[in-house]
Amino acid sequence: MTLASRSLIPICSKTFLSPLRVASLLSFPEKSSTTFFRRHQIHHLFSTSTTPLFAPVKCSTLETEVQAVSRPNVVDILQERGLLESVTSENLRSACSDPNVAPLKVYCGFDPTAESLHLGNLLGIIVLSWFQRCGHQAVGLIGGATGRVGDPSGKSLERPELDALTLEKNIAGIKNILVKILGGNASSYVIFNNYDWWKDMIMLDFLKKVGRFARVGVMMAKESVKKRLESEQGMSYTEFSYQLLQGYDFVHLFDKEGVNVQIGGSDQWGNITAGTDLIRKILQTEEAAYGLTFPLLLKNDGTKFGKSEDGAIWLSPSMLSPYKFYQYFFSVPDVDVIRFLKTLTFLSLDEIKIVEDEMRRPGYVPNSAQMKLAEEVTRFVHGEEGLKEAIKATEALRPGAETKLDWNLIERIAEDIPTCSLPIDRVSGVSIVDVSVSAGLFESKSAARRTLKQGGVYMNNQRVDDENKRVEEEDIVEGKGLVLSSGKKNKVVIRIS
Repeated sequence: MTLASRSLIPICSKTFLSPLRVASLLSFPEKSSTTFFRRHQIHHLFSTSTTPLFAPVKCSTLETEVQAVSRPNVVDILQERGLLESVTSENLRSACSDPNVAPLKVYCGFDPTAESLHLGNLLGIIVLSWFQRCGHQAVGLIGGATGRVGDPSGKSLERPELDALTLEKNIAGIKNILVKILGGNASSYVIFNNYDWWKDMIMLDFLKKVGRFARVGVMMAKESVKKRLESEQGMSYTEFSYQLLQGYDFVHLFDKEGVNVQIGGSDQWGNITAGTDLIRKILQTEEAAYGLTFPLLLKNDGTKFGKSEDGAIWLSPSMLSPYKFYQYFFSVPDVDVIRFLKTLTFLSLDEIKIVEDEMRRPGYVPNSAQMKLAEEVTRFVHGEEGLKEAIKATEALRPGAETKLDWNLIERIAEDIPTCSLPIDRVSGVSIVDVSVSAGLFESKSAARRTLKQGGVYMNNQRVDDENKRVEEEDIVEGKGLVLSSGKKNKVVIRIS
């Protein structure tokens, strides 16, 4: 192998880099040095200010007086809503609203570890959208290259390696989600794939362009690195280099695309400051590059918000239906709902204060605030049609609902609740007690009879009062099936096989 070969040592090769353990490369730890940027902790303040998004102001020059547009201060908005953790410089606050400064280009990275983004990624999209709404350009960066490495932040084990076909599928899925949510005004967002600038870079170029500016002591001091080095598994050189790859992404976007702000969750602080540090050292520019982080999405008890009993809350309707997505937010406890209205919706703080006040009043209808939260977040992620579908399915699955079930609606519901197939002779003309046991709704006939006597058995949302009721031909929706329910939550779709 010759050093001149451009194809034998690609920088994104896990095969070459992964086996190397960081601890084995360092016989003694280098004293950690401080990073160039000081971390500014932000206290979360809330206000009910209703400052309009765009207010014209007059700016005078020597030649002429022109009308300039004063952009709302997005940093202040994020702070008021509890969406701000840290910034690399307080100058970002003035830069984002100064009418004499060009709109910012703000990026957030998404590694293609799955075919869909999940609820943990939603805050990044929401913060990007706030920048959009305040007159700046949103940039979504898909990690086609960094996804081949894997971000060690918050991980106790190295991510499994993905094959090229899976990566391409994941990249396409994530791009579709970002376009759908951020789209509307094509000029207000752009999407890049970092594989486009990493695919031709070789190891020697990387070491020359980036490596010589990186201080090992600073890299070792990053929280994500320290935790992994202290663990039993240690850390591969591949993962150790991740912060430089993400850091150079910021250098490339700053230099070639004019992107001047990177945002991310609070666990991304080390990777973000690696980028701002590299921009200062490599480009030696006087222009400012900023980093901003937001808090991770947590429940009131400190546990991560975004997981259900069935796993991640996906943003793609092909992996989680709008109905189930809606239901997840509908089930948020009262103690969390106001905070999530502030962080996950674009309702004004005045509107949220009204909801909060209503919750304290006598006669408050339980879950009204949760319904508002579910509607707003579902509309943002799945659009108006997705929200209509979720509400229709929710209403259709409510025992006693007046919504008439048709088979198309039942088919959509069947994606989210247990389903079974029974031959027609085990359904039509058979007692509902026997059918409900055959379908798995009850473990025994005695349990079915007991619930039926208590008024808890429904067929196609209609309560069954007669213990001797038999399923008739007209009960089978369009001759294809029916829905049986026990109480509000236990349901089964029976298909006629």
